[in-house]
Amino acid sequence: MRWTQRLRGAGTAVAAVALLGGALAVPSAQAATASDEGRLTDLVNPFIGTENEGNTYPGAAVPFGMVQFSPDTGHNTGYDYSENHIRGFSTVHLSGVGCGLGGDLPVLPTTGDITSTDYGKYAAEFSHDDEKASPGSYKVGLKTGIEAELTATKRTGVQRYTFPATDKANVLINAGQSLHKTLNTKVEILDNRTVRTAITGSGFCQDTKPYTVYTITRFDRPFKTSGTWKGDAVTEGSKESTAGGERSGAFVRFDTSKDRSVEATTAISYVDAKGAALNLRSEGGRSYDRVEHAAQAAWEDRLDDVKAQGGSDTLRRTFYSSLYRSFLAPNIGSDVDGRYTGWDQKIHRAKGYTYYQNWSLWDTYRTQAQLLSLLAPRESRDMAISVIKIDEESGWLPKWGYGTVETNIMTGDPVTPFLTNAYQQGLLKGYEEQAYRALKKNADGVPPADSAPVGREANKEYIADGFAPYIKDRAHVKPGDSDYDHGASATLEYALSDAMLGQMAKDLGHKDDAARYTQRAQNYRKIFDSSTGFFRARDAAGTFTGPADPAKSEGFHEGTSWQYQWLVPQDLPGMVGLIGGTKAANDRLDSFFAYDQLVQDPAKTAREVWVNGPYDYYNADKYNPQNEPDLIAPYTYLSTGQPWKTTDVVHAALTLFTDAPTGMTGNDDLGTMSAWNVLSSIGIFPVQPGTDTWGLSTPVFERVDVTLDRRYYPKGRLTVKAPGTSDSARYIQSAHTDGTALGKTYLTTDDIRGLRELSFTVGDKPSTWGTSADAAPPALK
Repeated sequence: MRWTQRLRGAGTAVAAVALLGGALAVPSAQAATASDEGRLTDLVNPFIGTENEGNTYPGAAVPFGMVQFSPDTGHNTGYDYSENHIRGFSTVHLSGVGCGLGGDLPVLPTTGDITSTDYGKYAAEFSHDDEKASPGSYKVGLKTGIEAELTATKRTGVQRYTFPATDKANVLINAGQSLHKTLNTKVEILDNRTVRTAITGSGFCQDTKPYTVYTITRFDRPFKTSGTWKGDAVTEGSKESTAGGERSGAFVRFDTSKDRSVEATTAISYVDAKGAALNLRSEGGRSYDRVEHAAQAAWEDRLDDVKAQGGSDTLRRTFYSSLYRSFLAPNIGSDVDGRYTGWDQKIHRAKGYTYYQNWSLWDTYRTQAQLLSLLAPRESRDMAISVIKIDEESGWLPKWGYGTVETNIMTGDPVTPFLTNAYQQGLLKGYEEQAYRALKKNADGVPPADSAPVGREANKEYIADGFAPYIKDRAHVKPGDSDYDHGASATLEYALSDAMLGQMAKDLGHKDDAARYTQRAQNYRKIFDSSTGFFRARDAAGTFTGPADPAKSEGFHEGTSWQYQWLVPQDLPGMVGLIGGTKAANDRLDSFFAYDQLVQDPAKTAREVWVNGPYDYYNADKYNPQNEPDLIAPYTYLSTGQPWKTTDVVHAALTLFTDAPTGMTGNDDLGTMSAWNVLSSIGIFPVQPGTDTWGLSTPVFERVDVTLDRRYYPKGRLTVKAPGTSDSARYIQSAHTDGTALGKTYLTTDDIRGLRELSFTVGDKPSTWGTSADAAPPALK
């Protein structure tokens, strides 16, 4: 149930304690452990993934908040646990992205004279011994003797600085440096308590169209003096600074000889200065303590919907930390008055829904979108509507959207399974036909040259010939990634999307379209090279190209033919037939997962055989659990008559998630890897992304109680039980749904809507459960 619901009827003292909370969680093995009656937020360690390129951030945010108030240490995506200087606390971060993005308006408290305007030089040293974080708050003691605390609301970041006794306590407000390319800035000191900025930036992995973030910062008391800087020049008393790509900012100074505490609230908007001011007026004006308590209560409310019992303390910490990260994005994009900047760069107003932004769709369509449709269906509906609005306002659906612009990062057609998932989960009521029209346009066309998106860039050739050609080193027409650079994987992704769109077309009565898309879903066969037994890129003339060795294949985005072999969820029986039948497929899967080694030592195999470097995507013939292309691969065994091996592989992969800063496997990619952990730990996983099919494996917890929204799930809850589950007793002997025997290895969303309990009997040896010919998730037809 929701946290606020649980407090109703509780005594005043109990409610106050619950809302106020306790000590912050500390990093790594020092993180606090909550009892079954304690706070779930105490199990969350925000430092997980902040080292070894997990690229998470430890700072303060609320679920799906516009603001992510977090320290930046010099890493290109913000924070790295191995670094010991903080350049500033900035307002915008994305969890687990692979390239620099955000970091707008880094603010840092200092003392004494201002001798540098470069945050790389004035950065403050700190120690992790003086650093704490928990959902909704962050605290650090700087070596300068200043203590900094951060918390957040949806659209504001609240900061509290405790200075030494001095008459030169400064707060540096840096508008000209961030994690992306800063193009233009404007800084204004409006009065002796308020600073306003406008920051125009560009870039995510490559240049993009510019976008602007507007901020306003209000202090809780007047500063005694202030000034601005441009480049190296600091001008005390100046009220304004405008710069075009140079360093720029403002400083404000306080006398903390007696009152050593300074609080400030920073509101942001992607619309205009008025929007930032409205957000500040609506969500500001409260003390740091009140905001922190509200943020922590919001997170407890969210995490409380999933109650896991059993398992070690480490397992519970990694699980709830992953659940936490799954709710960090997408992010609210509309101001409190509903206004937002659309992808046509015009101002619109969201009516009856909240507008969201930040779409890492190539990643999230595989796991996080489905988890949110289950646990946050109301927000998921608004997210899907927001994506539809992007098409309505700009003419095309997104691929990888940041803020108000398209970045075109990654390839294929990820928006289709994202939206068809929303449709299949019942989240598009009233928008079905509009969504379908947008998806059809996207599936059958290519955006014009004068538009920002690349869409299905290789669609002309794909529709004509059945495959996207691999054209190595082709000149990019638009910023971002090109489907031609990754023709083989783009073909597989297009075909997957065609299958999902064909299902939607069939449901909506568009029979001709359904037949056409369903036929196109078989295009994966066009890049199968029977001489090697693997998928292989074709050039523009249709000739297979690149090394014949599938481990050294070309034309696959962030992977090899081995890893993309299993990305045919729409027709695994057909793919198995191409390989040579079930035995040949199982032999190949066993080789792919190093299965013989795996059953002897799962954790060692995961760390020493599967995993190389965090960005080592190529030249491999083994499973890569650090990246998206083969996230569903372990579940292929459900379709080859050996479902127990799915559990073996999944449980081995779960060992890669730990409660240390290095405990993220690969980039988190806006919750993608975290959602994989959550779903696989519960024992249900979206094996056909874009549909309503959930594959089953053995849960790692003895019991998980999931509270569901009754508007979408009438029963209001789902309990998953696996008494006695452990590292050794991990094999499903039988399964039941509300007491009725279940022989198949999957459920549908409609099944879940009608269920109260999914239970597994487990043992220490594989059984015949789920091995019959009709037990596997069916191919889409």
